[in-house]
Amino acid sequence: MKRKRERYPTDGLNGEENTMRILHIIGTLNPAAGGPTESVRVLLSYGPIGYTGEVVTLDDPEAPYLNDIGFPVHALGPTLTNYGFNRKLIPWLRANRDRFDGVVVNGLWQYCGYAAWRELRGRTPYVVFTHGMLDPYFKHAFPLKHVKKWLYWMPIEYRVLRDAYRVLFTSKAEKQLAEQSFSRHRWNPYVVPYGASGPLGDAVVQKEAFFDVCPAVRGKRYLLFLGRIHRKKGCDLLIDAFIKVAAEDPELHLVMAGPDQQHWSKALRERVAAARIRPRVHWPGMLTGDAKWGSLHAAEAFILPSHQENFGIAVAEALGCGKPVLLADKVNIAEEIAEYGAGLMESDTLEGTERLLRRWLAMSVEEREAMGLVATKCFHEKYDMRENARTIIRLFDNVTQGKP
Repeated sequence: MKRKRERYPTDGLNGEENTMRILHIIGTLNPAAGGPTESVRVLLSYGPIGYTGEVVTLDDPEAPYLNDIGFPVHALGPTLTNYGFNRKLIPWLRANRDRFDGVVVNGLWQYCGYAAWRELRGRTPYVVFTHGMLDPYFKHAFPLKHVKKWLYWMPIEYRVLRDAYRVLFTSKAEKQLAEQSFSRHRWNPYVVPYGASGPLGDAVVQKEAFFDVCPAVRGKRYLLFLGRIHRKKGCDLLIDAFIKVAAEDPELHLVMAGPDQQHWSKALRERVAAARIRPRVHWPGMLTGDAKWGSLHAAEAFILPSHQENFGIAVAEALGCGKPVLLADKVNIAEEIAEYGAGLMESDTLEGTERLLRRWLAMSVEEREAMGLVATKCFHEKYDMRENARTIIRLFDNVTQGKP
């Protein structure tokens, strides 16, 4: 029996009044976990367009990052393993599934996906947001892990994706790459527009918040890396390339902002110290809130030489702040951004990262400012997350209306 929905205006969505109740399932809402967590936080902020959302997560309900989060969160943890097995999740889904028009499973390779498949298939439509986790990069970079994934693929993950109403990808490139990871695969793919929330608040106040955290760059020109200090992100390429070009622009600094879960920054700092440019490379740690937005507003450009990135929310956030983005070609939206004129793209190698930096250094102030204006336009036309929220609503609305 179809549940009667609450109704209020949806900001012009399909010209109708309709409020979807959508549940997100994700292992953690810890900001340190990266892009998937941020995407859920942004999507759940768009209630006025007809999106009533809740989240069930495996976090400890006492985790400080769940305070004042702004939407209903059902934290069933803590859990003790990376897989996230939790005895409470399946009973919770069984008791609550009928309250929702649809469910979004965020990520792969965790108990969350199995629990959703077991309790929702044939009852409540669910979609799976892969968040780049089917990229063949992982097969080549971590072959032993890929063998373990094969053992999990056929009995569980393959079925989770096969029985999903849709499997969501953020670009055609991500969709095509996903088909290369496992020889046996079957799913109903859908490419959704993706992005980030635009900057909110006072940019001047936000810059001051950043300079409070990283005072050494006040009044300095700098390039900003904003993400996990992780081998996948190409941080070593960026450090080594910056060392090589540093003498060509003695006034330019580099900010390496993000959590260091692999404890890698010590080795990277030693490279900087050996090159005698330590005062020009800064490590403020993970930035959130005003300090994060301030780091973007005050930067000259954003740089990400990643070996694999299905999207990169920080890329969209930088564009939203009017900052050109300097990207490796393994960032799936890099080519699209470069063709738009909002940034530069080179290969994810040391030579490619050097070219990226030298191309930026060769640009005039006027050319950089013009690219910044194009960056703002690019964000509003392509990467505003509101369109992602609208697309998810339409997908589940099609199910309730019996459309394929």
